[in-house]
Amino acid sequence: MRIAPYFAYARKCFLGRSAYRFDHLMSILSTCMQFFIFWGIYRALYGANSEIDGITFSMVTTNFILSMGLGAVFCPDDYFLPNKIWDGSIATELLRPISFKGRMIAENLGNAAFDLLFRFLPVLVIALLTVGVSAPASPVMLLLFLFSAFLGYGVLWTISFAVQMTSFWLINIWSLLTIKNVFVNVLSGSMIPLWFMPEWMNGILNFTPFSSIYFTPVQIYLGQLSYGEIAFKCGVQVLWIAGIYLIGNFLWKKGQQKLVVQGG
Repeated sequence: MRIAPYFAYARKCFLGRSAYRFDHLMSILSTCMQFFIFWGIYRALYGANSEIDGITFSMVTTNFILSMGLGAVFCPDDYFLPNKIWDGSIATELLRPISFKGRMIAENLGNAAFDLLFRFLPVLVIALLTVGVSAPASPVMLLLFLFSAFLGYGVLWTISFAVQMTSFWLINIWSLLTIKNVFVNVLSGSMIPLWFMPEWMNGILNFTPFSSIYFTPVQIYLGQLSYGEIAFKCGVQVLWIAGIYLIGNFLWKKGQQKLVVQGG
């Protein structure tokens, strides 16, 4: 498979995002405001305490900046396929001599690269200069964090991919995407650190892909997992990527057989 066409699509998305500078600045401001709002809430909850149930306020702050920063980067286009089905352009897209799914990944990675450089890093610098962020447990843990974060992106992308495939049967998947986003935001540890979840809920979350998106990388960054646990958690991430992708790919094949495009 030739990589050059997909690299070109990723580059096009990266450069296209740079044209909307005001939107880019507003995105940085929005992410910063979200972080400081949550930081203020938990600062008030902690009060004069620096630690509650073994969870330090520094750990909470680090969880927020990493989760929200990664959330700013992990933004797959949930309407990539639905929009093309709605306007009928999917018929043309399927005739292109490249993989449609490969193009989806390429364009999403182009957007992710832009958000990493121009959304996550600026917000990280602002957080470092204002409230502070814990350093990684070790250089090795930092590398393992980056690897796990990449796998976390894969988990989130495959979830989005599988949900998008339902647009072959549903006229509007807005409600499904809203439910998906709520589950991701709440159960991934992005809004509420999973340390504060009841034990029974954490037991349930271990059987879902959501904690693998953000919380697993954060745990690795903070050095809360042994090397054996890291290997297990990363293996779980890989299994979720493979399993959800197989479901989405099954729906993709069935959807193409059902697809009818009218007009001319």
